[in-house]
Amino acid sequence: MPMPDANQAALDFLLTRRSRPAKTLEAPVPDREALMTILTAAGRTPDHGKLEPWRFIVLEKPALERLADLAERRARELDLPEPDLVKGRSQYDQGHLAVAVIEVPKESEKVPALEQTYSAGAVCLSLLNAALAAGWGANWLSGWPSHDRGFVEEGLGLAPHERVAGLIFLGTERVAPSDRPRPDLDQVVTWQSE
Repeated sequence: MPMPDANQAALDFLLTRRSRPAKTLEAPVPDREALMTILTAAGRTPDHGKLEPWRFIVLEKPALERLADLAERRARELDLPEPDLVKGRSQYDQGHLAVAVIEVPKESEKVPALEQTYSAGAVCLSLLNAALAAGWGANWLSGWPSHDRGFVEEGLGLAPHERVAGLIFLGTERVAPSDRPRPDLDQVVTWQSE
């Protein structure tokens, strides 16, 4: 039986891909046309039942500035410690463009809610990888504001059944980070032959 044709360039990319710390990303950022290509690639993710249990909210600089103010206000309302306030605010202050991937669970007798959550996570990774493959710096973050109902409902307009799967920050890479340790496959792979 013949071996399949490999897409060596894609495999090399996946074997060397590296997220870029969001705080190192600067302008310029992808324009709308470039971002639509990235979002199109992200949308080609595993999605059992073709439910599309996710959607995108593109956060441009003015929206990020508004969300930074909201994160600070919510931290004060929740009486969070100062380091949490600073961290919650700073990711929005420092960002120039982000895409919020929103999990939107759908009623389905065939596709369990957990599989829909996995699909939303897969969209986050696909979006991250598409941005990196397109030459942009990108980072997948969350942070306490993205899990705070007051923040996400007021700031992002989420419905009660929706939640943030991830925030993908995009921009131009200022500093190339060193690679981090990767998993020791001998520790995480189990082979079963029978």
